Amino acid sequence: MNKENRSEMVSRDTILKMLSKDETGSVSTAETALSLPKGSEYIDLSRLDCGIQNANGNAIVMGHILSRKSVHKDTWAKIVAEVTAHDLPKVKA
Repeated sequence: MNKENRSEMVSRDTILKMLSKDETGSVSTAETALSLPKGSEYIDLSRLDCGIQNANGNAIVMGHILSRKSVHKDTWAKIVAEVTAHDLPKVKA
């Protein structure tokens, strides 16, 4: 595992550990959705370098998505702080 992948996994792991058991269940249920409503805030756990994103109505792969609506507002605030606090490595598209 290279340094960029390791940094991304640590951040992803840190974010997932912030979730309560109830939130983890809510996120698991949300993964079965086909898309997010337009304007919904989310993070893509496989593309943390993109930061906090807003759904634009296009289809997205839900399996790696953590939406703001699936977690408590205090948890979301912690996630936003974590995502914005680090200079995450840029993933080449």
